[in-house]
Amino acid sequence: MTWRLLHRWLGLVAGAVALLLGITGAILALDPVSSAWQAVPAANDLPVATLAQRVAANVPGMEEIRRLPEGDIVAWSFDGNQARASRIDPADGHVLGAYEDSALFRWVKNLHRSFLLDDPGRIAAAVVALTMLLLSISGLTLTARRLGGWRQLTARVRGSLLQRIHVVTGRVVVAVLLLSSITALYMSAVTFSLIPADADTEPDVISVDSTQPDLRAEQLPLLRSLQTGDLRRLSFPSPDDPEDVWQVETDQGAGWVDRRSGQTLAWEPIAMPQRVNDLVTLLHTGEGAWFWAVPLGLAGACIPLFWVTGLLMWWQTRRQTPRIADNAALSQADMLIFVASESGVTWGFAQALHQALTRNGHRVYAGGLEKFQTVAAARQIFILAATYGDGQAPAHATKALERIKNQPISATPVTVLGFGDRQFGTFCGYAEALDQALRERGWPQLLPLEKIHQQSPQEFARWGAALAQALNESLTLNYVPRLPPTTVLTLISRQQFPGAAGEPSVILRFQSTGLSRFEAGDLIGIIPPESPVPRYYSLACGWRDGFVEICVRKFPNGLCSTWLHTLQAGDTVSAFVRPNPEFALGGTRKPAVLIGAGTGVAPLAGFIRRNTRHAPMHLFYGIRDPAKDYYFGREIEEWLGDHRLSSLKTAFSRVPDGGGYVQDALQRDATHVRELLSGGAIVRVCGSRAMSQGVTRVLDEILAPLRLSVARLKADGRYAEDIF
Repeated sequence: MTWRLLHRWLGLVAGAVALLLGITGAILALDPVSSAWQAVPAANDLPVATLAQRVAANVPGMEEIRRLPEGDIVAWSFDGNQARASRIDPADGHVLGAYEDSALFRWVKNLHRSFLLDDPGRIAAAVVALTMLLLSISGLTLTARRLGGWRQLTARVRGSLLQRIHVVTGRVVVAVLLLSSITALYMSAVTFSLIPADADTEPDVISVDSTQPDLRAEQLPLLRSLQTGDLRRLSFPSPDDPEDVWQVETDQGAGWVDRRSGQTLAWEPIAMPQRVNDLVTLLHTGEGAWFWAVPLGLAGACIPLFWVTGLLMWWQTRRQTPRIADNAALSQADMLIFVASESGVTWGFAQALHQALTRNGHRVYAGGLEKFQTVAAARQIFILAATYGDGQAPAHATKALERIKNQPISATPVTVLGFGDRQFGTFCGYAEALDQALRERGWPQLLPLEKIHQQSPQEFARWGAALAQALNESLTLNYVPRLPPTTVLTLISRQQFPGAAGEPSVILRFQSTGLSRFEAGDLIGIIPPESPVPRYYSLACGWRDGFVEICVRKFPNGLCSTWLHTLQAGDTVSAFVRPNPEFALGGTRKPAVLIGAGTGVAPLAGFIRRNTRHAPMHLFYGIRDPAKDYYFGREIEEWLGDHRLSSLKTAFSRVPDGGGYVQDALQRDATHVRELLSGGAIVRVCGSRAMSQGVTRVLDEILAPLRLSVARLKADGRYAEDIF
């Protein structure tokens, strides 16, 4: 069983019980904090003999004095036949009031330790502690794998909001949870006598000289030598038992004192099992160290958040995995589709491919990649593979690569389509591994490996067009993603640019009323008429700007871009925001190298627009002709003037002596770029795929003397792309 399956099913099965333990543990952690806040502790160097004498003078019928973990002094006594427990002021021994343990905390403690079921409940609690230990270990292992290794354990977390909450909170408290689980198991072992907690025997001591009068506490040498700061318990000799003696327990050990002679009858240093048990109790409960109880309580309070986010992620996976209608039997299918999906989203693309091929009369089978095989009737095999984290296989497909390598080779072409996120250093790494294994073994292919970024319907549709041509069939892939609620936006203004290659562009500004918070670099999904599939555009503004602004190039036969170019002030669109936190700058004050070409400058302009704190920002901007497509040109000049933008380097590819492309501008300023990146600058790149590949090549050359690379910057969370 893989770590992911272990983590998922342990969390689902034992999550509700762990939730109860987390909540009760968080409540119990309040006890040491509140006790420390209310305690009236004794001076650490106050002799135990002096404390005992003061208490005895004020409390008749003394039986025992205890120093509680948070420092309070409590005296147990009998007033006639009435047992009393009193809080004591150690400064003079007078009674501060009755001491009573909180009934609520007692009930919560029993619920936490045994579910109010005595020994069966304690056994169940031990099992849950073991489950939490495995959950913590598996969660830590998964986090390391997702982030690219143990060295990247503290790196920036990528993924959906749910995933980030689940991973970040887990990463923060995992050490506390591991410790709590281990200490709970130890305490359970002590409870059932599997591990000793103290010395096996006590010395057999009695007071025998009954002719002498009892000495007062202040006359006993051992009690005079001990300090109250180390005291745990002091038992007075019973007046009804002439053989009884003084007994004292401290952090260093336990002693027995003759009541009449004052002689120390025995001294037992504290045993190692007791020391270990004391340490384990402190680490698990925080009793005696309120400052440790605070992170314990926070960790317990986070368990509900872990469980809820984990449950929601599991539910999303189930909900996003569609049921494939008209799925042919594997043995009879001529088209085979095998899917590897961590979150279930990739199954939606498989469903669209299945439906398109079925409409064309094919018998199509779709199944998990772990079932990969070929059959005699198969004419084509398609693998749709998502990548988990930093190049990992989805949980159900961890053995699929090995299975593929052991399959007998056939003449049936196998085409791989990868799904991933370019912000990860190994974009579609699992799909690449699959494709490489197939080619090395000699499997033919209908189409070369293609990679889909962030589940883009447009990229999937373009792959579908290439597939139709390769199959010589009319094929339309109608993938419709599940969409969030949309908001109607009204166009305020438009700024037209003719474009240098016959492709005009327009900057559109809409009212932002109705949209939730968004930042420059987030994506806005716009639903064009007569199509349920949204088109995504990078935002050139944040919610604080009070408007929504995008830059749109008109593509030949582009459904949405053509429609957007017809809009006039007062027209409306239906839209929603899709956060893109991996690309956004947030509130960082680090220097930023911003690289954009064409309409890709839009989110970079948004970053600069909000740079009112004047963090160093350096823009490398490539366009074709400044007279025809210099988007945000006037604003950029203003931002240079007010120092929101530190420097500007341009490249005009369609102008004589214009400087070529944006990567050429980077090359010309290589020394400055190298200095910025060696000093910790972050990089944001936006534009076409070809542009981003050229930028990567140039930056790798610039960074080589520093023994850095774009891949390294991505792994460190310093490099992000928005590519279209």
